[in-house]
Amino acid sequence: MITMTHATAESSHEDLAAESSELRIATFRLARRLRAERAVDSMSDGQFAVLATLKVHGPHTLGELAERERVSAPSINRTVNCLEESGYLTRTPDDADRRKVSIALTDAGLDVVEETVRRRDAWLEAALAGLRPDQRALLSSAAEIMQDVAAL
Repeated sequence: MITMTHATAESSHEDLAAESSELRIATFRLARRLRAERAVDSMSDGQFAVLATLKVHGPHTLGELAERERVSAPSINRTVNCLEESGYLTRTPDDADRRKVSIALTDAGLDVVEETVRRRDAWLEAALAGLRPDQRALLSSAAEIMQDVAAL
């Protein structure tokens, strides 16, 4: 039976803490760099997230959007108002319940999402093209692991 000494356990914990910190910093730096690639420079990350959510998941009510984006109702209302004023989404009253309003993308909103995604993918593709095949394979494996960790 193998036993771990207190010093070895502390060292393992310190190594894990350092690795965690490095991964967090690298993830945030990459995410920040990708977010810089956008179709509308004046649009906040939160505003873009709402548009992307509507593209992926379809029309939502304000409450559904607030829940999905994990923000308060007043916060999502301000975001939706701004996006509506800019012509990126519409509000349509529900036929069955006039108190409900469905929020959906306009063609302009869809264009912003698609162009932003295109720019981000193009930037990342160019960055990956500069790597060796073994580095790209390692990142591909890491991406799968990161998806698993994010699902926890």
